[in-house]
Amino acid sequence: MRILFTGGGSGGHFYPIISIAEELNNLAREKRLLALELFYMSPTPYNPGLLFENSIIYKKNSAGKLRHYFSILNFFDLFKTGWGILTSLYMVYRLYPDVIFGKGGYASFPVLVAARLLRIPVVIHESDTLPGRVNLWTGKFAKIVAVSYKEAAKYFPADKVAYTSQPVRTDVATPITSGAREFLKIEENIPVILVLGGSLGSQKINDVVLEGLKDLVEKYAIIHQAGKNNIVEVRATGEAVLFNSLHKDRYKAFDYLNVLALRMAAGVASIVVSRAGSTIFEIASWGKPSIIIPIPEPTSHDQRTNAYSYARSGAAIVIEEKNLE
Repeated sequence: MRILFTGGGSGGHFYPIISIAEELNNLAREKRLLALELFYMSPTPYNPGLLFENSIIYKKNSAGKLRHYFSILNFFDLFKTGWGILTSLYMVYRLYPDVIFGKGGYASFPVLVAARLLRIPVVIHESDTLPGRVNLWTGKFAKIVAVSYKEAAKYFPADKVAYTSQPVRTDVATPITSGAREFLKIEENIPVILVLGGSLGSQKINDVVLEGLKDLVEKYAIIHQAGKNNIVEVRATGEAVLFNSLHKDRYKAFDYLNVLALRMAAGVASIVVSRAGSTIFEIASWGKPSIIIPIPEPTSHDQRTNAYSYARSGAAIVIEEKNLE
């Protein structure tokens, strides 16, 4: 069986694909299916190592991005999208998979157009309460529409919808407690706040943590994923703020937490502070209470509704970014 995955632009699109590939590979081993072939088509591989680990062959295509605001780049990206459709049509025809799985995002659009033209069955997954434009369009002809939030179901044909929640990687879903404090160099019996700003980080969350850092380390240890774009500035500011503090070692700033470090951080965390992307489902799998700070609506049209939907479960509280001033 040949399966083509598409989607991209962020970890929220990419990592659920990896989760599904893990399960498919496990199923193939259990059922001794020797003919399983997995492919991933997107403008960038996002994480080539994970593709390799899960026996996924990467195929590069082209895709334009349609922004929610006026930009001259939208004009050029129309041509990029057109070229992406033509090249994707050729590559998909050459592969001719049994099914195409779309995760949404601009990167998946050319591949899904090709699937429509070639009449290849499509399954899509929607991670947000408010579906993106690509998934809204694809939902009209997809065979199955899987959703993470029940609120998203009303946007798709009822007979196609399957409420599946969000796929979470098996290597992330289980926190590690044994040896975690020693690994992270955190003293025993002190509560731990885990701050997850995403792979790129959140400037606003970083600023709030640093503003209150001197008081926070008096009572808590802080594991702060600040993002690769911000880590140098965050570490320098943290060192300056805590220069005379007796508890400066309680603050741990990282650009990125790999799987082992993330599982250990989850294992010692008393509470998690996060944006309202797909990380919500990882937090849920850890069974940790959380404070969710959604990206403001002018920038993201789905995180706010995601956050409040999750909060209704009783597992989190929501703080609007404007209330952090």
